[in-house]
Amino acid sequence: MTIYILKRLLATIPILMFVGLFVFSLLYITPGDPAVVIAGDTATTEQVDRIRAHLGLDESFVVRLVHWFGAVVQGDLGVSVFSDQPVRDMIVERLEPTFSLSALTMVIAICVAIPLGSIAALNAGRWLDRTIMGIAVLGFSVPVFVVGYVLVMLFSLKLQWLPVQGFVSISESPTEFFRHLILPATTLGLVYTALIARIVRASMLDVMSQDYIRTARSKGLSPWGVVIGHALKNAAVPIATIVGIGIGLLMTGVVVTETVFAIPGLGRLVVDSILRRDYPVIQGVILVFAAVYVLVNLLVDVSYTLFDPRIVY
Repeated sequence: MTIYILKRLLATIPILMFVGLFVFSLLYITPGDPAVVIAGDTATTEQVDRIRAHLGLDESFVVRLVHWFGAVVQGDLGVSVFSDQPVRDMIVERLEPTFSLSALTMVIAICVAIPLGSIAALNAGRWLDRTIMGIAVLGFSVPVFVVGYVLVMLFSLKLQWLPVQGFVSISESPTEFFRHLILPATTLGLVYTALIARIVRASMLDVMSQDYIRTARSKGLSPWGVVIGHALKNAAVPIATIVGIGIGLLMTGVVVTETVFAIPGLGRLVVDSILRRDYPVIQGVILVFAAVYVLVNLLVDVSYTLFDPRIVY
C-alpha cells in the first residue's frame, strides 16, 4: 500500500506540471496584450510598462516559465497585480469558507443520497422509485444559482429564518457558522444528492441481484437488514468513485454558489480575479484546485481497499 501511494504521488507531478503549464500560458493565449487589458484604456504608458514588468512579459516565454515553476516549487505563487499581496496569503485567507462549504455540502449530499438511492433500489419499478429518480433528474438539471435564489427567497426573505449572505468563522460562533452555511450548502448539495442517489440506486440494483443477497434474504433478514449488512458495503466502490468525481465538480459549483451568497472563499476570489484580469491570482487558485482534485482521487482509490478486501495495491 505504501509503495502504491508513493507511486501515485509521484504520478501527480507530471499532471500538476501540465496544469501549471496551462495556467501559466493563460497570459500568452489571451487575445491582445495582457498588460494593456489589465491596465485599462485610460492607463499611461508607464503604468502598462510597470504591469508588463511585474508579469514578466518583457522576458521570453521559456525564461519566465522556468522562473515561475521554480517559485511554485518553493511555495511562491506570485503577487497580485491589484492588491500587491502574495497570492499564497490571499488563498490561505479564503480556504476556510470554501472548504467549510465543500465539506458541509458533501455531508448533506451523502447523508441524503445514500438513503434515497437505497429506497429507490428496494422499490425498483414502483411509484416511489420513479418519484425519487424524477426528483433526482430535476435536481441535477436545475442550475445552482436558480436553486440558490429560490431558497434565499423562501427561507431568508419570506420566513426570515436564515441570513441571506456572508460567512462567519466557526471559531467566532459555531451557531452563526452553520446558519450562514446551511443555505449555500443545501443549494450546492441538491445537485450532488441527485448525482450520487442515481449511482447508489444503480449499484444497489446490481448488488441485490447477487446470490449472497438471496441467501441473506432466505435467512429471514429484513430488507433494510440486507441493505445495511450486506448490499451497501459491496456497492460502496462505485459510490466512492462518484463521490470523488463530485468533489471535482464541486469546485466549479463553489464559484457560482459563493458568488450568489457573497461568501469570501476561493470561488469568489476567482470571479473577482477574472473580472480584474488578475492573472497571478487566477493561476494560483487553479493550481490549488488541481492539486486538491488529484489528492482527492488518490484518497478515493485508497478507500477501495476498505470497502472491498479483494482489491490489493
